[in-house]
Amino acid sequence: MAMTEPSTFGARLRAHREHVGKTRAVLGGLVGRSADWVKALETGRLLTPRLPMLLRLAEVLDITDLAELTGDQSLPVASVTRAGHPAVDSVAAAMQRSTVPAGDPIPVAVLRGLVDQAWSLWHRSSAERTAVAAVLPGLLDDARRSTRRLDGADRRVALAELARVYHLAQLYVAYQPYPELVWLAADRAMNAAQEADDPDAIAAAAWYYAHVYRSANQVDAADLVLADAEQLVDKEAGVEQYARWAQLQLGRALGHAKAGRDGQAWRAWDAADAAADRLGAHYAHPWLMFGTAACAGYAVTLETDLCHAGEAVRRADSTNYGAIPSRTRRAGHLIDAARAHLLRREEVAAVHLLGRALRESVDTVRHNPYSRTAALELSSRSGTVGEDARELALAIGVEG
Repeated sequence: MAMTEPSTFGARLRAHREHVGKTRAVLGGLVGRSADWVKALETGRLLTPRLPMLLRLAEVLDITDLAELTGDQSLPVASVTRAGHPAVDSVAAAMQRSTVPAGDPIPVAVLRGLVDQAWSLWHRSSAERTAVAAVLPGLLDDARRSTRRLDGADRRVALAELARVYHLAQLYVAYQPYPELVWLAADRAMNAAQEADDPDAIAAAAWYYAHVYRSANQVDAADLVLADAEQLVDKEAGVEQYARWAQLQLGRALGHAKAGRDGQAWRAWDAADAAADRLGAHYAHPWLMFGTAACAGYAVTLETDLCHAGEAVRRADSTNYGAIPSRTRRAGHLIDAARAHLLRREEVAAVHLLGRALRESVDTVRHNPYSRTAALELSSRSGTVGEDARELALAIGVEG
C-alpha cells in the first residue's frame, strides 16, 4: 500500500485503518476489542499487541506483511494465517494448463454426474480439500476438453459444468497462500458461465466471485457483480431460479455487513430468508446449500461483522447447526459462532465451538485464518481455556 511511512506502530495502525475506511469502533469490534482500545493503541497509550492480535488486525485491514504495521522485519501474514494444502501444486497445474487435453469429450449427462459427485465429496467429507484434490485435476481436464469438443446445446451445458468445477477449485484454493489462484478460479468460472449464456450459472459465478471481492475488501465491486447477476435471473421461473436469486440477496447482505451498512444488510438478508421460508424448512440447494439453515448461520455472520455482540451470540445460540447439510458449511458457521462469543470475551464458549467445528471438518478449521489466529491467541491463556486451545492449535498446525 502506497503511503508515507509513519514512525510509530500507533500511527501506522491509524493510517491503515483510515485507508480501508473503518472507524475505531468497527475495527475494534472485528477483533473483539473496543473503540477505546483501538484509540489507546493509535495514541501510544498501549504497547504493541502480541503476535496473534497483530495477525487479526492485519487480516481485517487487508495487510499482507506485518512489517507494514510493526516496522520490524518482514513476516508475511499468510505464512501464519493460511496453510497450504499438500496437493495444491497438482490442482494449480491443472488450473493453469494452457493446452486442451487430448481425447474424446465426456457426454454431458456423465460430466454432470461427475461434477455432482465431486461436490458431494466436498460437502460430506471432514477433510474436504484432501477429498476433492484427488479428483479436481482430472475433472478440470474432462470439463475443459468437453467444452472444446462439443457443439450447440451440449457445449453450453458443458460450459456450465466447467463453471461448477472452477467454483470447487476456488473453494479448494481459498485460505491458502496463493491468492492469484483464487482470482483465477473465480474469473474462469464467470467466463465459462457467461459463454454458456446460462443465467443460473452466472448467478452462481457471481456468488463465488463476490466472495473474492469481499475478501479483498472490495465490497462495492462484490455488490455490483451480484446486482448485475440478479437482473438476469427470473425468480418466478421455478424453484432453481428462485433459490439462485435468493442466494444473490444473501451475498449482498454479507457485503453490506462487511461495509457496516446495517439497514441494507438486513433488508437483503430478510429477502433471502423470506425466500428460504417459501422454499420450505427442509429445502437445501443440492450444492450451493441455500436454505433456511444457511440463512440462520449467515445471520450470525452479519451480526458479528456489524459488531452486534449480544445479537450475534443470541442468534448463534439459537441456530441449529445440525440442519446445515454440509460438514464444511457447518464448520464454517461454527467458526463464526465462536467469533460471536469472542466479541463478548466468552472464551470458554469460543474454544468449545472451535472444537465442534474441528470435529465437523479438520480442513475447514485448519485453513480458516480466524480459527488459526484465535487458537494461537487463546493458547496463551491459563487453565482449561489455554489447555483446550493448545490442543486445538496443535491439531490445526499452529504453534501456541
